[in-house]
Amino acid sequence: MYYASIGIIAIIILVIVNFEALRKVQSSKENELRIKYRQFLISLIAYFLADAMWGLFYEQRWVAVTYIDTVMVFSTMTLSVLFWTRAVVIFTESKGKLTKLFVFSGWFIFGFEVVILIVNLFVPIVFSFNADKEYLALPARYIALFLQMVLFFVTAIYAFSVSAKNEGIKRAHFITVGCSGIIMAIFIALQMLFPFMPLYALGCLFATCAIHSFIYREKDIVHNREMESASKKAYRDGLTGVKNKLAYLESLRELELYSKDHSFEGYGLVVFDLNGLKTINDTLGHEAGDIYLKSACKLICEIYKHSPVYRIGGDEFVVILKGSDFANRVDLQMQFDNQINENMSNGDVIVSSGMAVFDPEIDESYTEVFIRADKKMYERKMALKALTAQ
Repeated sequence: MYYASIGIIAIIILVIVNFEALRKVQSSKENELRIKYRQFLISLIAYFLADAMWGLFYEQRWVAVTYIDTVMVFSTMTLSVLFWTRAVVIFTESKGKLTKLFVFSGWFIFGFEVVILIVNLFVPIVFSFNADKEYLALPARYIALFLQMVLFFVTAIYAFSVSAKNEGIKRAHFITVGCSGIIMAIFIALQMLFPFMPLYALGCLFATCAIHSFIYREKDIVHNREMESASKKAYRDGLTGVKNKLAYLESLRELELYSKDHSFEGYGLVVFDLNGLKTINDTLGHEAGDIYLKSACKLICEIYKHSPVYRIGGDEFVVILKGSDFANRVDLQMQFDNQINENMSNGDVIVSSGMAVFDPEIDESYTEVFIRADKKMYERKMALKALTAQ
């Protein structure tokens, strides 16, 4: 029973540890390595299951069923070797004749196993059972295992050689693949010496756990970081670096939800519009206009440093006031207006602004707050234009 229990435990651990790796993904060039490694894991599960059943059948001395299951054990074992080789080839980015040699070797060993198992039906050369229903390991079994051991060892040495040409985390990954290959080669050698112990199953389990811990998990972390970075970029304005309209719309949904909560302290809104941007673009060019936009954005961010700033149009910005900026909104608005008044005298950037505060007594939605703020911004814009004309 102990022999069968090792296979069952190996399946459980492999599925738990490699749950994400076992999930089916869309077939594409980017997922090629993941697909090949998934095939390797599935072939191992098939091997573990066949090996566990072998222990149960052999213990009961059910020769006919054990014979069929033994064929399955050897077939799934060599299939796992084939899939391992293909995964290593993709992982190490091997090209040319070496790639073909590795893949050919994997197929050759698998084909060789199939042939000797067929021959074994007529002439026992791989395994047999004696009159006492005892399992006998025959020479062809050792030849097949030796070939598998050599292939694991060679792919491991190749992974080590590739690691020497790399550095950092990539080098560590190649070293892990090399160590995993050595582990499996060693346990195949032990399996040759001790045919009644599930040593190849243990070796594969150790190797896949190492790959998950030092490669697959790290790749997932890196992938998640890249996705998070891409997500952040999707919500950022490319020119100014502040949040864009997509992020603004997402924030509005949150505000609508929060505003329905009676414990919500409320929020304020400041709408901004640049004065004279069109004139700058028409007379000095869009490059000068971009510089003007960045300067205006920098000024807004410096005053409202504790609130999110959104660019919602060509020359339109919005700040949603929360926390300390909401509490100090009057002082901040005065500070901003004073800075604009000073800019008018020294020819610096001019930005019109208008502020409004959410009032649960009269406001049913964010739109009403925005309309009031936008109206005040327009009034400020007309006042600044009148001062400029003077």
